[in-house]
Amino acid sequence: MRSTFMGLEIARRGMFAQQSALHTTGNNIANANTPGYTRQRVNFQSTEAYPALGLNRPQIPGQMGTGVEAGNVQRIRESFLDTQYRSENNKLGYWESRADALEKMEEIMNEPSDSGLAASLDQFWQSLQDLALDPTNSGARAVVRERGNAVAETFNYLSTSLKSVQSDLKNELEVSVEEINSIANQLNNINNQISQIEPNGYLPNDLYDERDRLLDKLSSLANIKVSNNPSGGNALKIAEGTVTVEIIDDNGNSIGTLVDAEQKKVNELSVSYEQLTNEDGQQIDGLVEAIKMGSGDSEITIDIMGFNSKGKISSLVDSYGFVDGSDYGGGLYPEMIENLDTMAYKFATEFNAVHSAGWTLNDYDANNNPLDQNSEIDFFSVGTDSKDAASLIRISDEIEDSTDNIATGFKDGEVLPPIGDGTNALKLAEIKNKTMDDIGGEQTTLQNFYEGVIGGMAVNAQEAERLTTNSTILRDSVDQRRQSVSAVSLDEEMTNMISFQHAYNASAKMISLQDELLDTIINGMGI
Repeated sequence: MRSTFMGLEIARRGMFAQQSALHTTGNNIANANTPGYTRQRVNFQSTEAYPALGLNRPQIPGQMGTGVEAGNVQRIRESFLDTQYRSENNKLGYWESRADALEKMEEIMNEPSDSGLAASLDQFWQSLQDLALDPTNSGARAVVRERGNAVAETFNYLSTSLKSVQSDLKNELEVSVEEINSIANQLNNINNQISQIEPNGYLPNDLYDERDRLLDKLSSLANIKVSNNPSGGNALKIAEGTVTVEIIDDNGNSIGTLVDAEQKKVNELSVSYEQLTNEDGQQIDGLVEAIKMGSGDSEITIDIMGFNSKGKISSLVDSYGFVDGSDYGGGLYPEMIENLDTMAYKFATEFNAVHSAGWTLNDYDANNNPLDQNSEIDFFSVGTDSKDAASLIRISDEIEDSTDNIATGFKDGEVLPPIGDGTNALKLAEIKNKTMDDIGGEQTTLQNFYEGVIGGMAVNAQEAERLTTNSTILRDSVDQRRQSVSAVSLDEEMTNMISFQHAYNASAKMISLQDELLDTIINGMGI
């Protein structure tokens, strides 16, 4: 038999359900500007109808509704859009970091300009041509020495500056790896909290939001795959569970597990560098050799050539430099430094070969007659090979001590050059257009080689900038669609608030009505 107070209970349930919805709406409005917050809604569901099936059920025409209840508070989120966003964010992280590294390189090389290496070389070649017109002019000789100093100092500056930025990239790589490990540990802690809450039948929406925010951040550092694992117990069907995070390659294959939800552990990343020995016999770190995951018996080593996972980490490795286990090294900055070293060494050795064959003013006697043998003086001092040549090149001590040691005369066959001969100065100036063997594995001139290096850098920078712009547009487009689903709309929340308020008031009115009915029954019947 139905209770006399059944109508009161239905109205009470309606008031409580609408009140829960109003509280959730208020929470949405309060977090309208909270980063990473996902709007929430109360899922209303009808309570069990009366009567239930049984032998003692009352004989009434059919089942009657018993009201409403707030089933659960669920956040409104589209996981497919999250996956899309992280994919685009991953590409943006790679190209943005690469574009930044190339921008710094362009600023250092400063080409084309009036103060770059090309301009210094042009001024040097011009000073040699001027000297060829008047080889005995002390002013012209001083200009050649100073222009040579300028070329050497420009090589030194470029090499030092590139190595300085390369060192900064290494520090940034270390910081980014630590950031990945920090995020991974935070995700593991959230997994532990979720696994304690969900089995009790609750939805930890705030923890879900924080987890998604961390996953978004992690996606810019490395390419990740997120898998959900059920928490068990009395978890709701819509509970999201804990997450396992794997780092994957460009083909979607797993490289290693970063956060293991089942084992409740984190396999932290670390960077392994090749070990080199400096001139003092000390061990120093070279380029990146491998990425390691985990520690102890569970540690795995990923050869850097196999760590083809897009993201900021991969971009920093490409910029800083890497080795594949042999002498071969790659990377934006190592290649640029190697090209400068090759150019500086080839320039210095070719110039010295021509210069040492000429006669200086000191190769003449007191009567200005040429001696039978020249001094064979080098103009530049450089190492025995191209390693670090750009940072080592400088004017030789003999030229630094006296401009009279600049060789301008040239012995033509058996004819000794008279004083004032500028033939060798012209030969030195013609090195600019001389085709040389094995400059970066090619037959080319110094100028063409340098133009190719600068052109390649410009193309890479342009490509990185273009793809950064494209990735930004795609990511923002996906994020806009995601925000249209998940973000708080104040207009929509105000509409919901009015709707829930009216429903609450209507339920309250039903209680007043029931009160009047009961008053009639209790106080009016039997009089």
